[in-house]
Amino acid sequence: MKFSCLQQDATDDFEDVGHSESAREMMEQYCVGEIDPTTIPKKTKYTPPKQPHYNQDKTSEFIIKILQFLVPLAILGLAVGIRIYTKSA
Repeated sequence: MKFSCLQQDATDDFEDVGHSESAREMMEQYCVGEIDPTTIPKKTKYTPPKQPHYNQDKTSEFIIKILQFLVPLAILGLAVGIRIYTKSA
């Protein structure tokens, strides 16, 4: 009896493990059938997904990120400055 494992013959692997007689008897009990090799799908070549073009000039994106950080910080600083100025007067 040959043992199939997806797309390859697993007989040698089964024999190399050294299964006991009770394991072989259980195999006979739980075997559901043979695999017809013509029904196994052919391997397909992996095609990576298409990715957008890499933008090497990231200067504008960097400036926007800096402004997104600095503008709220400046507004907070201005609010604290006004608060301190109005409290002391």
